[in-house]
Amino acid sequence: MRPDDWHLTHDVDSFLARAGDFLHSRPALHTIPLTVTEALRTRGPHAYGAEDPVFGILERAGEVRATYFRTPPHRLSLTPLTPDESDTLAAHLAALGLPVPGVSADRDTAAAFAEAWQRHTGATPTLHERQRLYRLGTLTAPEPRPEGWSRVAGGQDRDQLICWHREFAAALGAAPSADAGSWADTRIAHGRITLWGTPDGTPVSMAGVTPMVAGQIRVAPVYTPAHLRGRGYAGAATVDASRAALVAGAAEVLLFADLANPTSNGLYQRIGYRPVTDFALYDF
Repeated sequence: MRPDDWHLTHDVDSFLARAGDFLHSRPALHTIPLTVTEALRTRGPHAYGAEDPVFGILERAGEVRATYFRTPPHRLSLTPLTPDESDTLAAHLAALGLPVPGVSADRDTAAAFAEAWQRHTGATPTLHERQRLYRLGTLTAPEPRPEGWSRVAGGQDRDQLICWHREFAAALGAAPSADAGSWADTRIAHGRITLWGTPDGTPVSMAGVTPMVAGQIRVAPVYTPAHLRGRGYAGAATVDASRAALVAGAAEVLLFADLANPTSNGLYQRIGYRPVTDFALYDF
C-alpha cells in the first residue's frame, strides 16, 4: 500500500458522496464521523472551529476501506486501520505537512497510528484518555430513582446550558466551543438536552443527544456539577434521554464513558448499556 492511496478533501459533501455508504455500514463503530459530518453538513464547515475541516478516504480497488477527519483544533479521528494502513496514513499526513495535535480512534488503531506518527515525525505521543463505547440493550431505570422531574431544555435554560457546557469541557481538559451560546441554541432548538431537576424546580443534571444518523443516536454530553454528584441525578437524566432516543426511532443508542471513572461505567451498565469496544485518545 502507498501513501497516495489516501485521498484528501476539505468538502464534506464530496467526502460523504464517496464514503457515506462505508460509514453507514457500521453505525456504532462510526458514530463519531457520522455525527460530526452531519453537523458540518447541516451547520456549515465551521461548526467546530474557525479553520476548515479536512477529510481523508482510503480506497483500494474502488472500495472505501477507511476514513479520517479533523476539525481544527481537535484531534485527528480515524476509523479502524491495520498497522500498515496507520503507517501509510502517517506518511501521507507528514508529507502534506498537515498539523496533527493528537489522535482519537479505537484502541488498537490509535496506538498503531501514534507509533507511526512518532516514527515519521519524531513527535512523542502521550495517552490522554481511554474510553469505552457502549450500546443500549434493555433500558432499566436506576433504583432508587431520585425525587424530581425531567424535561427537555428550553430557552429559559440557555444560560444554564452555556455554563454547564463550559464546565464540562474544562473537566475533560478539552478546548471549549468557540461559541457556547450557539452550542446551547442548536440543542434547545432541536430538543436535544434532557434536564433533571429537584422538586423545587432547580435543574441539577443534563444529558444531551446527537442527531439521529444511520439509525444511531449517541447520548452526549452527560454532566452534573461536582457538588451535586452521587445522588442519582445523572442516571435519571441519562435514562430519560435514552428513552427519548428510542421513542424517536433510534435502532442503536450509544454513549462513551471514560474508563478512568468506574462510577460512570458502573452506572451505564446498570441502566442497560453494554460494551462495544474501547477507544483511546493520544496527544502529540
